[in-house]
Amino acid sequence: MRRRLPAHAAPRQAENAPPEWLRARLLHVGPELLVLDKPAGLPVSARSGESLERWLPALRMGKRRDPQPAHRLDADTAGCLVLGRTAPMLARLNALFAERRVEKTYWAVLRGTPRAESGIVDAPLRKVSDKARGWRMVADKAGDPARTAWRVLGRGEGLTWVEFRPETGRTHQLRVHATVLGAPILGDSLYGGGAGPLHLLARAIAVPLEPVLGVTAPVPEAMRATIAAMASPRGA
Repeated sequence: MRRRLPAHAAPRQAENAPPEWLRARLLHVGPELLVLDKPAGLPVSARSGESLERWLPALRMGKRRDPQPAHRLDADTAGCLVLGRTAPMLARLNALFAERRVEKTYWAVLRGTPRAESGIVDAPLRKVSDKARGWRMVADKAGDPARTAWRVLGRGEGLTWVEFRPETGRTHQLRVHATVLGAPILGDSLYGGGAGPLHLLARAIAVPLEPVLGVTAPVPEAMRATIAAMASPRGA
């Protein structure tokens, strides 16, 4: 479910200063890269309609070219998005993500209660489609390898707050792996999590540069109250 962002006019190509709402979401600004707290409901790119792509000129901030995302985030996933500001850094970032050297941490609220407190989901993923439901990903031994480490951070009434650490980066990986645990992500209507905002956050990222760049995104309002209501077994 995509949430509408405040209406803003698209920036002109000559503009270098991001608007206030976008500036407030800059988690890190360096000479060669940015880390943005991407809002839920904002696609990174889109053929039509609102997307981050149309705001990239406003993120130049003195550079001659638009910054470019070095990895993907689903439209309805909030949190850390890394963008390269120079061609050499973008190429370096692309290589680090391709080599799985970037550490990514996600928080999610699951609709259900996995029995274990932690573990590894090792379930290959394959894309399927039909007229009734459109395309989606499914766990299938014939699919592409996909692994996710997970642990419980808190539990509530019929809900579980978990940390995901994906070891691969397949489309909808965490959303499908949550269903493998028997507990889809809250708000994920495509995979059985019910209606409402998707409770999935790209919480933190660690990029192995010199020194290592570690960035953490704040918990979005849509998830904050749900997480606050859960008791944490580990004081997370």
